[in-house]
Amino acid sequence: MTTITTSELEIRYGKTVALTCVNIEIPSGSLVCVIGPNGAGKSAFLKALAGTVEIHRGELELQGPRPSFVLQSTDVDPSLPISVRDVVSLARYPIRGTFKRFRKEDHNAIEDALDRLNIRDLEKTQFHELSGGQRQRVLLAQGLAQQSNVLLLDEPITGLDIVSRNTILDMINDEVREGRTVIFSSHNLHDASRSDQVLLLKTIPICYGPPDEVLTEINLRAAFGEHHIRVGEKLLIDDPHHDHSVTHEEQKIRTF
Repeated sequence: MTTITTSELEIRYGKTVALTCVNIEIPSGSLVCVIGPNGAGKSAFLKALAGTVEIHRGELELQGPRPSFVLQSTDVDPSLPISVRDVVSLARYPIRGTFKRFRKEDHNAIEDALDRLNIRDLEKTQFHELSGGQRQRVLLAQGLAQQSNVLLLDEPITGLDIVSRNTILDMINDEVREGRTVIFSSHNLHDASRSDQVLLLKTIPICYGPPDEVLTEINLRAAFGEHHIRVGEKLLIDDPHHDHSVTHEEQKIRTF
């Protein structure tokens, strides 16, 4: 079955074209990586699927309930009194209603999400007290607790510690094994190479399909220009627009 179909999809921010000419079909239960340089339209694509931006032109068909959309973790106002469990629980209000009492299935969804992201011991901790990796796991848990068939993740593991990175990757793999569709953006060629499908963007789609067909030197050159080098059998991306405050370990895993 096809979960998502786009036809001549175009997104604009004012007069600026963020993304255009997207014609793809995403099968149910697949892992899709959206990759490309900064400003290529990765976030615009995810926001279009999530319904948080207006479609300027074209069509978007989505089977099933509204996707769960998880953004990158950001700094939090320390004056905001909200615990980890409160943040995860927010996922259930659109389903149950703001002023209605949670049912057993709501509590089960919250408990399961806390356990799967390994943050049960943090549930009473204030959200602003967490590290960046912990905050990202909490937001992922919130996305899981929504229990949608489609999970949209905007660079979910960029710049994270190894523990948080591995926990999130395990969660993603579990979701796909259970038949859900996971679509995530990344700058990491290694993660893209392990996906079922890859959408390579530079405002327009350069290529869409299996990793071995998309992640070729010709396609990557079209997307990233000359900002890549070959070392033996490995191809490395050096994107000057991306955040270079990453660790040496993260630089090494931007290869395949």
